[in-house]
Amino acid sequence: MIEEIYIATDIETDGPSPGQYSMLSFASVAFRLDKSIIGTFERNLDLLPGARQDPKVMRFWKNNPEAWAACRENPVPTAQAMKDYADWLRGLGATPVMVAHPVGFDYTFIHWYLHEFTGGSPLFPAGLDITSYAMALMGTPYTKSHKRYMPTEWIDPDFPHTHKALDDALGHAMVFCNMVAANPNARTMPDDKSGTASQRRKANPPRES
Repeated sequence: MIEEIYIATDIETDGPSPGQYSMLSFASVAFRLDKSIIGTFERNLDLLPGARQDPKVMRFWKNNPEAWAACRENPVPTAQAMKDYADWLRGLGATPVMVAHPVGFDYTFIHWYLHEFTGGSPLFPAGLDITSYAMALMGTPYTKSHKRYMPTEWIDPDFPHTHKALDDALGHAMVFCNMVAANPNARTMPDDKSGTASQRRKANPPRES
């Protein structure tokens, strides 16, 4: 069994920082470097009592009504959602390592919510930032290493960025696998199913498991 498992995660919020603002929805995709999907988790959350909503962010949501409707559909109590999420992470059978774009934003919210509502976090205490990995591979400044600057072959057209948490988390997982495949120094990285990280297959992602 592998010692670590990758957890591509995307969150949607109504502001820039947890506690002051709410995480509206989040989704995680547990995956291997051969693009196989182990499971997914997604929840829409109740707003935090007394939290604010950032006007700039709310203008973004006003301009994206379909994504806003998706993240407000059937919200659940936050404490129960985070407990379920922590249980899901622990049930994966390996150390869960978050992968995000950007990891600083998504990890901060997830870390705060897990600690606030469950008293701790099963996640490895640092996450993998897709932009930082791209910076190393492309030899470009960090500010020129985001998705818009990445080679087109890294971006899987089957997983568009929709501002819906599960869609975007799946896209992040595929981008990260493509980046690892493009890294000659990673091609002998052990993988529990394919033998090496360079042996890829297309995902047929399931829903939550």
